[in-house]
Amino acid sequence: MLDANDFKKLMQHWAEVMVANRDYLIELDSHVGDSDLGLTMGDGFTAASRAIADSDETDIGKLAYAAGKAMSTAVPSTMGTLMASGLMSVGKALRGKTELDSQGVADLFQAFFDGVQNRGKAQVGDKTFLDGLYGAVESLKADAAAGVSMIEAAKKAAEAAHRGFLGTKGMIAQFGRAAGRGEQSRDLLDPGAAVADLLMKGYAEFMSGKAE
Repeated sequence: MLDANDFKKLMQHWAEVMVANRDYLIELDSHVGDSDLGLTMGDGFTAASRAIADSDETDIGKLAYAAGKAMSTAVPSTMGTLMASGLMSVGKALRGKTELDSQGVADLFQAFFDGVQNRGKAQVGDKTFLDGLYGAVESLKADAAAGVSMIEAAKKAAEAAHRGFLGTKGMIAQFGRAAGRGEQSRDLLDPGAAVADLLMKGYAEFMSGKAE
């Protein structure tokens, strides 16, 4: 089970992951964007984590919404807004929840996916963040139904996200500056999907560390 304190620690770990991968994301983004993705994600998740770090709130939904609001203010860029929308969607979906089981975690990531999709209007296959997260969400839902342990489910979801990220090479970008490249965008990995990959990797690391 994950409680509100676990969620705050997860947000902190995500912030650390994004900061540690700042240069990696900048490099990926330099081929298709304006090279600021690493800074945006590092600053955004750090602001989100700090906003709730000292909160006594036990409602996970309220914490997620507050984190999303803080991110939206800190990094009002396209990707920052999308991630903030994801967190605020989680906040609405999980309002009233003080603990999450396997199904609750699947609901969390589904709500994040839905929030990003509703704000950005992309579809799976458009070479975006969604392509990195989609497989992970489906994996979490299937494992929750099958009774797979949360740690093992997290590991499998991270693997699915990585496959999704790698699968963006070969897709034609439909959004952002990469879309202007048309057919040439096929040869590039999508930096947004890399963020999804890092989120799920971070979640799996957090769950493994929680069990130690």
